[in-house]
Amino acid sequence: MTLRRLFVRVLIVLVITNLSVVFAQRPQRRCAPARNRAISNIVREIDARNIEATIRKLVSFGTRSTLSEQNDPKRGIGAARDWLYSEFQKAAEASQGRMTVEKQSFEQQKAARVPQPTIITNIVATLKGSQPESTDRIYVVSGHYDSMCSSPTDAKCDAPGANDDASGTAAVLEMARVMAKYEFDATIVFMAVAGEEQGLLGSTHFAEEAKKKSWNVDAMFTNDIVGNTLGGNGVRDRGAVRVFSEGVPSNETEAEATTRRSVGGENDSASRQLARFIKETGDSFVPQFKVMMVYRRDRYGRGGDHIPFLERGYPAVRFTEVNEEFRHQHQNVRVENGVQYGDLPQFVDFAYIANVARVNAASLAALAWAPSRPKGVAILSARLSNDTDLRWEANKEPDLAGYEIVWRDTTSPVWTNSKAVGNVTSFTMKGMSKDNFFFGVRAIDKDGNRSQVTYPRPQARTQPPPTSSSN
Repeated sequence: MTLRRLFVRVLIVLVITNLSVVFAQRPQRRCAPARNRAISNIVREIDARNIEATIRKLVSFGTRSTLSEQNDPKRGIGAARDWLYSEFQKAAEASQGRMTVEKQSFEQQKAARVPQPTIITNIVATLKGSQPESTDRIYVVSGHYDSMCSSPTDAKCDAPGANDDASGTAAVLEMARVMAKYEFDATIVFMAVAGEEQGLLGSTHFAEEAKKKSWNVDAMFTNDIVGNTLGGNGVRDRGAVRVFSEGVPSNETEAEATTRRSVGGENDSASRQLARFIKETGDSFVPQFKVMMVYRRDRYGRGGDHIPFLERGYPAVRFTEVNEEFRHQHQNVRVENGVQYGDLPQFVDFAYIANVARVNAASLAALAWAPSRPKGVAILSARLSNDTDLRWEANKEPDLAGYEIVWRDTTSPVWTNSKAVGNVTSFTMKGMSKDNFFFGVRAIDKDGNRSQVTYPRPQARTQPPPTSSSN
């Protein structure tokens, strides 16, 4: 063999070797949610015309102040309450008995924005899940049907509340109409709450009752101010919605805070995983509409109906339009210096709300058809190694197929990589240090539905390292 031929062969071997290393190091891209045809059908069935009709009907009650008339059939919070109750009952007719509707009422005593004891009523439509292993898992979606003028205690003024928050209420009612005829593994609660403008009173009551009864609220969405596409900054955005999620949990204990500080995880709360799930699902099923994750519990210094759930340890997020117009929020209806103030229907984009509802519905359906997120997920931290040892508890669903390990660089906002590991309860990611990546585990059923990701906690090793499966 000539020296030249030898050189060429060596060069070829080096090129092939380098290419092999490059391809081996290329990230395994995250698997998109399974193309569940039923979810696609749900997305298609959301109708902006129904949403518009609901908003106009709610506006027609003149005011929906929580402090307004409760017994007038045409004006006030009571008329809105009774109409919504009847509409959710109509939606339930398609469920073959799986959906039940109730008025959840309680008396709110005097408070900062409640000058006298007042009855507050939530409308709660519960679509019961069918899988015994999943029926205790509950997903809640809400909008608030009360409204207000400039003063939260003015019960007499006209408070149309077309965007704040007939928009969110209409989205929830439309989801209930569409989804009632589908059968889900887990339970979905569609809820219109009152008392939001008085201090999140209706949602706080529901969340507290859920906590007292030890309900497994696996996720909560609130839709509040999701109807305007032209902001006060002059920017019109019909193609995106903000999803707010907190990083450090509102109910974190000092021990949990100490652990979080030692291993990271400020960006990996259960609510942040929920936001990532929504973004991934939205990208797959509503690709023309962007989910904009915002790493805050809510807008700057403000709050909404997801907060009582967060405070009680339930994962929760808020959907809100990208650019708000404050002349059309919490304003008495008037024209001043040629400018129209007030939350009126002409400032609402009904097609936009339909897209927000589609992202909500797709995400709720994906959650309710998927297995529960794995429990007891841990990184075994005693062994000093460039490998990462993970362990978790087995899911109980009869249609479970297995699990995926997901990971990302520590600076990445979303999970970027995934690896199917089979129906096992431990796995070692060889050559991938827990120092350099964030890891998580999610469950997959036989139809390809994926759960939310569970972020692991550190755990000292009490058993030998897993040997049956490795990267």
